[in-house]
Amino acid sequence: MVIQKEKKSCGQVVEEWKEFVWNPRTHQFMGRTGTSWAFILLFYFVFYGFLTAMFTLTMWVMLQTVSDHTPKYQDRLATPGLMIRPKTENLDVIVNVSDTESWDQHVQKLNKFLEPYNDSIQAQKNDVCRPGRYYEQPDNGVLNYPKRACQFNRTQLGDCSGIGDPTHYGYSTGQPCVFIKMNRVINFYAGANQSMNVTCVGKRDEDAENLGSFVMFPANGNIDLMYFPYYGKKFHVSELHTAPRGREVPECDPNVEVNVECRINAVNIATDDERDKFAGRVAFKLRINKT
Repeated sequence: MVIQKEKKSCGQVVEEWKEFVWNPRTHQFMGRTGTSWAFILLFYFVFYGFLTAMFTLTMWVMLQTVSDHTPKYQDRLATPGLMIRPKTENLDVIVNVSDTESWDQHVQKLNKFLEPYNDSIQAQKNDVCRPGRYYEQPDNGVLNYPKRACQFNRTQLGDCSGIGDPTHYGYSTGQPCVFIKMNRVINFYAGANQSMNVTCVGKRDEDAENLGSFVMFPANGNIDLMYFPYYGKKFHVSELHTAPRGREVPECDPNVEVNVECRINAVNIATDDERDKFAGRVAFKLRINKT
């Protein structure tokens, strides 16, 4: 025998839902009395409150072991990297001498990059240091004692300073300035008390032939020990820690792409790590188009 269920009308379904939401006879809301809902809400309030308190306590304990000024672990930053300015996509510096728009953006980036190195700003915010020695600044018994960076004046960059320069860092004449920036590593004594410098060469024999001669600013790409060690962004009261930079003015063959590699030569900076292409070195492409 087949028993056929009676099909409920739309009104009956609506009434059942109304009764489920609020039953006036049993005073139940969504199938539970007020007391039942109160116990459930109390349980979840206590449960999630406990989880929140445990998470907060765990984070607080962890933060007590971490300094706001110095990273606890620096094993991945043992070797400083190099980078170029102007910073471009894929590290390609392409200049069309006759097309101002092709290099004007580079000039604007360099103006912004070098502005903090104006002599007046450096004299105001940074110290005059003794060359040839590390500028160590002990805490003098005061925890997190503020530090100051050594002055690096923009005028030291000679023809690449951009000061009163009608050639716009050489970009309008096909002899562009490319700035080599050394990244900062906290408490790193670069050079191990020995002199160091930055050198740039063509990556391949044909690149070396096409690169031609160039001039380094400061002379020979030297990096003075007085810019080390770096104590961290929060330690230095000056807005900018003056990390040393090497500069070059290539005179490469026109309309030819040249692969250039710059390395920092220091006894305690490895530049042959194939797993990290930027450890102590940087490679970029340079092309000067002349029509």
